Amino acid sequence: MMLSTSAHGPVRAVILPTALILFLLAAMVWGVLDFSTSKTDEIAVRRQAQRVQIAIEQSLKSVKVDQEASTLWDDAVVRTRQKPLDRDWIDDNLGTWFHTYYHIDEVYLLDPRDRPIYAMVGGDRAPLRSFARISGPALDLARQLRARLVIARSLAPDAAERTVGVSEMAIVDGHPAFVSLKPILSESGKIAQPRGSEYVHVAVRYLDGNFLTGMAGVYSIDGARFSWTRVTPALPILAADGHELGYISWKPFQPGRQVEDKMVPVLCMTMLVVAALIGLLLLRIQRSRTDIEASRAHAEHLAFHDSLTELPNRALFEDRLKSALARRDPHVAVLMLDMDRFKNVNDTLGHQAGDELIREFGRRLRSLVRAGDTIARLGGDEFSILIESACLADVEQLAERILDVVKPPFEIMGSQVYVSASIGIAVAAGPDNDPLELVRKADIALYRVKEGGRNSYRLFSPEMDDSVKLRRTVEDELRQAIASGRGLILHYQPQVAREGTVIGVEALLRWEHPVRGVIAPREFVPVAEETGLMVPLGDWVLHKACLASRRWPGLFVSVNLSPVQFHAPGFVERLMKIVRETGANPSAIQLEVTERVLLKDDHSIRTILAKLRSAGFKIVLDDFGTGYSSLSYLRRFAVDKIKIDGSFVQGIEDSADSRAIVAAVLALGWALGLTVAAEGIETAEQCTFLDSAGCKEMQGHYFSPAVPVDDIAPLLAAPHRASAAA
Repeated sequence: MMLSTSAHGPVRAVILPTALILFLLAAMVWGVLDFSTSKTDEIAVRRQAQRVQIAIEQSLKSVKVDQEASTLWDDAVVRTRQKPLDRDWIDDNLGTWFHTYYHIDEVYLLDPRDRPIYAMVGGDRAPLRSFARISGPALDLARQLRARLVIARSLAPDAAERTVGVSEMAIVDGHPAFVSLKPILSESGKIAQPRGSEYVHVAVRYLDGNFLTGMAGVYSIDGARFSWTRVTPALPILAADGHELGYISWKPFQPGRQVEDKMVPVLCMTMLVVAALIGLLLLRIQRSRTDIEASRAHAEHLAFHDSLTELPNRALFEDRLKSALARRDPHVAVLMLDMDRFKNVNDTLGHQAGDELIREFGRRLRSLVRAGDTIARLGGDEFSILIESACLADVEQLAERILDVVKPPFEIMGSQVYVSASIGIAVAAGPDNDPLELVRKADIALYRVKEGGRNSYRLFSPEMDDSVKLRRTVEDELRQAIASGRGLILHYQPQVAREGTVIGVEALLRWEHPVRGVIAPREFVPVAEETGLMVPLGDWVLHKACLASRRWPGLFVSVNLSPVQFHAPGFVERLMKIVRETGANPSAIQLEVTERVLLKDDHSIRTILAKLRSAGFKIVLDDFGTGYSSLSYLRRFAVDKIKIDGSFVQGIEDSADSRAIVAAVLALGWALGLTVAAEGIETAEQCTFLDSAGCKEMQGHYFSPAVPVDDIAPLLAAPHRASAAA
């Protein structure tokens, strides 16, 4: 018994201290473990909250960007005004397409009185009454939008309204939703949009359902759901006034807790492997932290890169441009690129092919630049390149290489696609350049490339800026001239028959500027066409010409029509109103159109021409012979007269080809039963040839220049022999 007692003493002496030590060690390990896992879980939850926030912000930002890409578009302005509404076109471009391509849940179109004219819900066209569900927040936002448009146009009429939009979080039909409104505006500015005439595009994306499912897949957020009450963890959804509409909650990923659950049973079983368990714990914690950091890095990548091409997006491009200029690098260049004919690919092969083309285009660009340079996709088919520490020769060489690398065909969905690129370049003039100013200059240079025929590059020069400012000045002064009627006048050039009788006149517009003198139409008409002034200017000309026609019974008055004027909505109705107001006879009015008017061979053009001819107007195809498909126009479109272009007439004396062309056109006119007139006649020899060739109507300085309206009567009264035989 004594032996047994003495034997247990050392055992107790070892076991108790050992047990105490193990207990203390276990407590320490447990404390360290619990503290580490709790902190790890806190970090993980914070990171998940950041990813949820980024997912919401990116989704809402993409709604605005996607809306702007489709609402700043001439076709959208025309189509939304069209009566009846082409709902199939709206589906493909502004409605169901937004659901298919951008995952927008609902789309509505509002007319200028904020009444719904189109509805899309869940990818399908829906009844207009569906708008009632969102009418509360949507109509409030519509009023805000129109107020902002008024302010934007007053500050910068040319461009500021293009970026105007309003949006807010709201509860729609019991669901949290992001409601965004954008005005449908003319991209080119060629379409007149008076104040309050804008149509509005409404996009609705719900923040529950499919949005949460997609967020879970992209950002690895488990069990995401919408809740009306705050739970943990949760992210509040805030309305515009700051109050909480609800919460997005999720099942938190707790790497530390998972580790702890695995470690506790092992610690309870034995402390002999404490060191190994601690090592494993540290390893697991490190791995968890690595996963969290990787998730954060991925979220940051999504925030600053284009999801389609994986290239930097606009935000990252602008940040790098600011950094480059802040380093006072005197050799910074910005290249702005647009893909030519990209819309044709989208329209013919579909948006999936367009996406593939953009990806391949980006890959080709990436192969050309240095590692330190930045290629960004700004949206649509627009790219930009930031070049640092490079001389001008290097930048121009890069532009040439870009033009060359996009020439080979792109293999897109089994088809060969050919595109080209337009490039505008701006180089920093010194260390104090403003980033936005540098981008603006590159955009101006890009515009010049497009204006000059595309598939080229231009380097910004101060003259371009001066030209833009002058163009804006001309626009403002022309707008004032149209509004006041001062400075704009019509001269009239006689058209004579073979026997020398004046049978009609052509109205020719002049602008007598108080400072610049007489400005030729070729200098201000293009400005009017691009800025939406062509319609009121053309109406003014038609009104004056119709009034003048009443002074000369028995003569016709010929008026030139711009393609912009001809294609503008309501042209026929406005023309008929002018005729009624002036008391003019439509049969005394000849409307001259060029092949540019007829380029878009569609039913609407034929309908317009038929209406005009049925009303009594005569249709004249001007500048005949200069287009590549003039004969096909005569076959497809009903016209009454063709005018031989003056360039052929002026070549009669020196060019056998010109004489042959003139004779052929005259023969063609006879065969088709059309009247043929020749313009630009300046010499007796030209007149003699045309007379002998059988031309029945002639016009040119040889007979009379264009004169003021009061000088026509003396020409009619005086003997006037136009025939070469006279």
